[in-house]
Amino acid sequence: MSTTPRPRPEPGTRTFDALIAEADAVSVDGWDFSWLDGRATEERPPWGYARAMGERMGRATAALDIQTGGGEVLASVPKLPPLTVATESWPPNVARATALLHPLGAAVVGDHDEPPLPFGDAAFDLVVSRHPVRAWWTEIARVLRPGGTYFSQEVGPASVFELVEYFLGPQPPEARAVRDPERARAAAGAAGLDVVDLRTAELRTEFHDIGAVVYFLRKVIWMVPGFTVDGYRDRLAALHRRIETEGPFVATTTRFLIEAVKPG
Repeated sequence: MSTTPRPRPEPGTRTFDALIAEADAVSVDGWDFSWLDGRATEERPPWGYARAMGERMGRATAALDIQTGGGEVLASVPKLPPLTVATESWPPNVARATALLHPLGAAVVGDHDEPPLPFGDAAFDLVVSRHPVRAWWTEIARVLRPGGTYFSQEVGPASVFELVEYFLGPQPPEARAVRDPERARAAAGAAGLDVVDLRTAELRTEFHDIGAVVYFLRKVIWMVPGFTVDGYRDRLAALHRRIETEGPFVATTTRFLIEAVKPG
């Protein structure tokens, strides 16, 4: 999403049907959200994950990027380690990441995102992941060399739940507690890793038109499982009218940064 707010368009400049038809037809392959530029804005965490990850990549000799998506973040690294591997489970993203990363010298491996990782013990001195669906801590610890580092930015608890609850209704406390960073700290420790950094952020997200909402929910499929335009047409129409009259739909995005080291 864009980080720069835009002026709110005049109400009624584009019809509901036109907005949702456009957003329902566009490809959602990869993990690039540039289609939302001018349609949605999201504050970025203060720690600058891509830059910090790139710095660690520059010092590594063998690195693994888990759940790389379309490879967009890994491709932004100024200098990849001599051995760089990425995993991804969704076939369209595997193809996209391969086309993007192979010319840079990184290999892409299709993987189901479930244990075991398809690598031997102590294969990497750096493992990274941006917004993993789930961190398999025991496997991360297994493939790290002694002294190696896991560095990740993850989605935090109850992220964008204003939008989730608009479509699904109030969520139970256990749903809000999923992705608690303290649970991640405990799980990393149980796998034998020492957490050396853990930071959290709450960030403002705005959806400026209903097309942005449709695109987001089609792409981030775990927010409203089974989402389709036809299945939620009435709720989408009501939200469209709300945005037209009241302005952007505002939600809170949560993120946490975690860095853990395997003892030498």
